[in-house]
Amino acid sequence: MGRDLAAPDGAIVIDGTGKWVTPGIIDVHSHLGDYPSPAVTAHSDGNEPTAPVTAEAWVEHSVWPQDPGFARALAGGVTALQVLPGSANLIGGRSVTLKNVPARTVQAMKFPGAPYGLKMACGENPKRVYGGGKKTAPSTRMGNMAGYRKAWAEAVDYRRAWEAYRAGYAAGDDVEPPKRNIQLDTLVGVLDGEILVHNHCYRADEMAVMIDLAREFGYKVTAFHHAVEAPTWRGATACGCTLTRPSRAPR
Repeated sequence: MGRDLAAPDGAIVIDGTGKWVTPGIIDVHSHLGDYPSPAVTAHSDGNEPTAPVTAEAWVEHSVWPQDPGFARALAGGVTALQVLPGSANLIGGRSVTLKNVPARTVQAMKFPGAPYGLKMACGENPKRVYGGGKKTAPSTRMGNMAGYRKAWAEAVDYRRAWEAYRAGYAAGDDVEPPKRNIQLDTLVGVLDGEILVHNHCYRADEMAVMIDLAREFGYKVTAFHHAVEAPTWRGATACGCTLTRPSRAPR
């Protein structure tokens, strides 16, 4: 790209006079492919609301590469995107980062070397899905928190079991490996810093509680999404959170 270039034979030359060249847009929160358009029930694969914690679900197994929304997003300048599960669950599953390129399979779209993410949601979304007169937990915000803590406590125990097994194996002991748990594999990936947490939250107090949760179990929140009450406060950098300052105090 430049002025008075010597184009090789066969090159496509585009006259950029009066035009703008910009970097591609990276969409950090997308549901393209798992909620395709036009929206029909047969293609609605963004939420796995069969349990409050479905960390074993990977959204890439729902992505439909032929979703017409990919082409529309590309026309608007979106060249890379993170596709997330929906926000029905406390812990909805793994996200995937894609290049917005035409492909037959999701594997051909995956951004090389991009880490997986983990979608978490707090507040009214899981409260509404599992409560609302259904008499199933969680039906309150305290029920949400109890569900997170139970899941992370199980992940910590699972991690310790594998660490003990590996230490015994390295020492030459006759040890049996723990039973594989696909759900806890993902949560341990977060504890090990290999999988990044993307947390759906609206209220400032909820974000503070989620930071408390992260500190209790030793992981970091990479970003809060939909964070309409996200102020900047001291300590945010220490927990690895991405926060923004509102233009004025919320009413």
